[in-house]
Amino acid sequence: MSFTEFLRVPEIAQRYHKVKQYFYLRESAYDVTSVCQLRCEGCYYFEGDKYKVEDNRDSEAWRAFFEKEKARGITYVVLAGAEPALVPKILKACYDVIPFGSIASNGLKGIDPAIRYKIHLSVWGDSTGDPVYRRYSSGKLGPNCLPAQLKNYKNDDRAIFVYTFNHENANQLDEVLNRIDGDGHKLTFNVFSDPLLNSSPLKLRDTLKQTREKMTEAMEEYPDTVIYSYYNAEVHTDEKSLQQGFGCIYPRAQQAKGKTPIGIGKTFRSYRTDLTHATHTDCCVPDTNCADCRHYAAGSAIVSSRLNLHTDSESKFRAWLDYVDTYLAVWVLGYRRDKNLYVPSGAPAPLGV
Repeated sequence: MSFTEFLRVPEIAQRYHKVKQYFYLRESAYDVTSVCQLRCEGCYYFEGDKYKVEDNRDSEAWRAFFEKEKARGITYVVLAGAEPALVPKILKACYDVIPFGSIASNGLKGIDPAIRYKIHLSVWGDSTGDPVYRRYSSGKLGPNCLPAQLKNYKNDDRAIFVYTFNHENANQLDEVLNRIDGDGHKLTFNVFSDPLLNSSPLKLRDTLKQTREKMTEAMEEYPDTVIYSYYNAEVHTDEKSLQQGFGCIYPRAQQAKGKTPIGIGKTFRSYRTDLTHATHTDCCVPDTNCADCRHYAAGSAIVSSRLNLHTDSESKFRAWLDYVDTYLAVWVLGYRRDKNLYVPSGAPAPLGV
């Protein structure tokens, strides 16, 4: 069957036209502050040298900057850094100009409800593990962030919890998921990816299969809470990294290989807190070791851009549609994910959305 023949299947055609509406999104990433209450194991912000620049704290300068980004064609922003919630005026300046985006936060401080961005709340483990992986900037054991996150974002439709699997925390998911489900929130998954210059003990080594099984178990037990697909699980726990499996389209990777940028490679930039960027670090997670990258943000662009690798069978095309549907539900406020179109052999039929 060909691509056009796949679209003759009603459920496939419906899903394709649903996700195609968002193909216009053009994103860039912005570190908005170098200040944070915590120092998390393997935190990419404090890798490399990007945190060493001087913060621009003038919200009006940021507003003017985002006007230029809008004029450059950027329609979606990813605000990160150390902790964006600590610079509310800059968040507002961005939202006033580009009203489509997301914020990566530790959740210890709430964000103005008027800022209608998706808010990604990071979770590193259960009540035992989270304080070990996330210490205070003073070096003391950190808090278990989940209680504060649940309190600060109670009944907040912007929030989605992001559980990062590492080499040792797969079995810590149960407590976290039970609490998040009990509060009516949604959760998705990330996979720890090794920093480029500072290899971490949290790098997944022989636990990729265990991680995939835990992801699948969670999806099937909590179908209305876990925003993930079977294909997401396969892709992000494969022995091959995203770059090895699909190639990377971010400017950093394109430049390193001497290629002419295509797609997001032409427009994506990773700005530092002083409003500068450098092509050799323009990537969704600039200081990740590309050979180990399984990061959920990277996959959202890399896998979604590889439609051409998913059209040789109906099964692969269904899997790709599930992946894009999942990515949009994670990153776009108000987008609702549908049931899986692709179910691997031996897995139960999908129950939820």
